[in-house]
Amino acid sequence: MRYGLVVLTAGFTGLLSFSLLAVAIGTDYWYIIDDNTADHTGPGDLSSHSGLWRIIEGANSSSVIPSFTANLSSLPPSDRHLLGLHRVVVIMLPLSLVLLVFGWIFGLVSSLAGSPNLLAGSASYVLFCSLFTLTGLCIYIKYSNQAMEDFKRIAPPESLVDVDMSYGWSLAAAWVSYSLEVTTGLLLMLAARITQMKGHYESGVAIAML
Repeated sequence: MRYGLVVLTAGFTGLLSFSLLAVAIGTDYWYIIDDNTADHTGPGDLSSHSGLWRIIEGANSSSVIPSFTANLSSLPPSDRHLLGLHRVVVIMLPLSLVLLVFGWIFGLVSSLAGSPNLLAGSASYVLFCSLFTLTGLCIYIKYSNQAMEDFKRIAPPESLVDVDMSYGWSLAAAWVSYSLEVTTGLLLMLAARITQMKGHYESGVAIAML
């Protein structure tokens, strides 16, 4: 496999991974509640969609998730636990996004240098970044499941009969971003291996010519 094609593909997947994660973090379709009741009106409409930062209810109503502004001492333990999980998510995923920028830069420099050690280091760094993304996504799923269980305990069962709850495309974009992060790391590792084999081959040829 050609070295140039591998590093170009790694650069593309790394850039696409960053873009998808940035879109996911900035949009509000991580979790969707769709009220299919035929006769719902105004306050009875349970439809909403939420992101990492806010919840959109109806057409014009939105509220910010108070992860860092809420007075935890005045909240019950279940609410404090939920806000704690949310805090971890909104720290881990943006941090992963920032780390990806440096990973892309390190990958570019090591690709231009053609050093197997630098390429392997860049690959390890990108794979390390992917752990931040994976951790954030897993904790978000735990957070949203717990939040929905708490909501179901206080909502009348008959009001939830025609309500559909699902994860949205923002979360899907974040998962694709994670997959591309891993792909980028593996491609850089492959590039390091190609460079190493090329170096061994050239050394063998030089020795044979002596």
